Amino acid sequence: MYYAVPSMGTGYGACLAALCLLLFLSPLVFSVSNDGLVRVGIKKRKLDQTNQVFGGIDSNGVHSARKYRLGGNVGDSDTDIIALKNYLDAQYFGEISIGSPPQKFTVIFDTGSSNLWVPSAKCHFSLACYLHPKYKSGHSSTYKKNGTSAAIHYGTGSISGYFSNDNVKVGDLVVKDQDFIEATREPGITFLAAKFDGILGLGFQEISVGKAVPVWYNMVNQGLVKQSVFSFWFNRNAEEEEGGELVFGGVDPKHFKGEHTYVPVTHKGYWQFDMGDVLVDGETTGFCSGGCSAIADSGTSLLAGPTTIITQINHAIGASGVVSQECKSVVSEYGKTILDLLESKAAPQQICSQIGLCSKDGGRDVSMIIESVVDKHNEASNGVHDEMCRVCEMAVVWMQNQIRRNETADRIFDYMNKLCDRLPSPMGESAVNCNSLASMPNVSFTVGDKTFELTPQQYVLKVGEAPVTQCISGFTALDVPPPRGPLWILGDVFMGRYHTVFDSEKMRVGFAEAA
Repeated sequence: MYYAVPSMGTGYGACLAALCLLLFLSPLVFSVSNDGLVRVGIKKRKLDQTNQVFGGIDSNGVHSARKYRLGGNVGDSDTDIIALKNYLDAQYFGEISIGSPPQKFTVIFDTGSSNLWVPSAKCHFSLACYLHPKYKSGHSSTYKKNGTSAAIHYGTGSISGYFSNDNVKVGDLVVKDQDFIEATREPGITFLAAKFDGILGLGFQEISVGKAVPVWYNMVNQGLVKQSVFSFWFNRNAEEEEGGELVFGGVDPKHFKGEHTYVPVTHKGYWQFDMGDVLVDGETTGFCSGGCSAIADSGTSLLAGPTTIITQINHAIGASGVVSQECKSVVSEYGKTILDLLESKAAPQQICSQIGLCSKDGGRDVSMIIESVVDKHNEASNGVHDEMCRVCEMAVVWMQNQIRRNETADRIFDYMNKLCDRLPSPMGESAVNCNSLASMPNVSFTVGDKTFELTPQQYVLKVGEAPVTQCISGFTALDVPPPRGPLWILGDVFMGRYHTVFDSEKMRVGFAEAA
């Protein structure tokens, strides 16, 4: 999975949680269909369970590293189709080329970040660069020097280098004079283990490092597409050769059913929109009944949300995480007080400060920090996050949910201790029993005026092959404080079920059942 976030407060994109990746060493296949569209096919290889990629979000309130029917006709010459590679339903890659003659690279098409970067021929001291193709500016007749330094920090790694300018070919479209980053350093194991070479960001320029104009902007500005729309279809059938499809300039009607449900972009930067309630087996979890924010992120493999609700979901589906002693301590020492305050109609958002576990009314003194999924237990990176306060806030929500059901105090405390057992592991993953999928509940998300449902077969990822197959919960925890949060990241687990359209002209995102 990839969950990327630029360090400068920009970009939700490429490295979330960590599933094993398929080896990506097979040759590429090109074909030109009779509809005039170029399709780039990629073959599959066996799963390599040693490759794991983790990521996170930066400390500036943005992601730092980290996977509709609009009248468009995919037969138009102004539409471009990119075939995608599916890695274990966890990563989707495609091929681009840079320069003249073209130098080929495999990239993640990431709606959670906005920069294009690939390894540079001047990357001499990072082992990752020796395992991937490198851009050679001296071999391109269309190269233009820029030289401005650039750096992007991720949850478990980073890249740094400098900007260059050249022509970029995506499918059958040639984007001229595109600024991109030549990565001269790729320290750590993040990109060493990765089977992609670089990242092509499809977010807004507001989160672009160096304010570089994104590739998608230049496609539109140079008149390469008829409509300011691109759309994703992810093939979740791991047995099929085709991994998915990215269409620039329209949609492919073969890959969705019915009409899309559209919601407006509420915060320009990521493809962010308002999301309603989250339901487990048709029952509200209560946390987002007043609304939450969400991001459609093709660069994030799993579906990330507030620890409070992810814990409830993982409990409901029988996922096992790490036992949190802080959680059980709060339940034991403060549970009765919290319950009494709730029953006396005290303001829920003030309870944890009233009992001394949070610094001020209404929550933690978070200072707009979005913490790393991977590093959230690292005191150096989240000193303002008091763990007891966080657990107290979760306990309040859990108790509220049980009080609504008229449960007794004993049953409430028993339920809460079980939720403590389901808190996600430090790396964010939780395992489930592969034989229990039939009995697991459906999990639903309210977007616009429609409820989008995920079945266990759709939210559980299978890693490995029998008899050693492991099943991983598709839900992982990420706590983003107000005013930016609570925030959900609807990654490939969600986008694989629902065909997704990104409309930059009308500033909206649309979802329809994938076909």
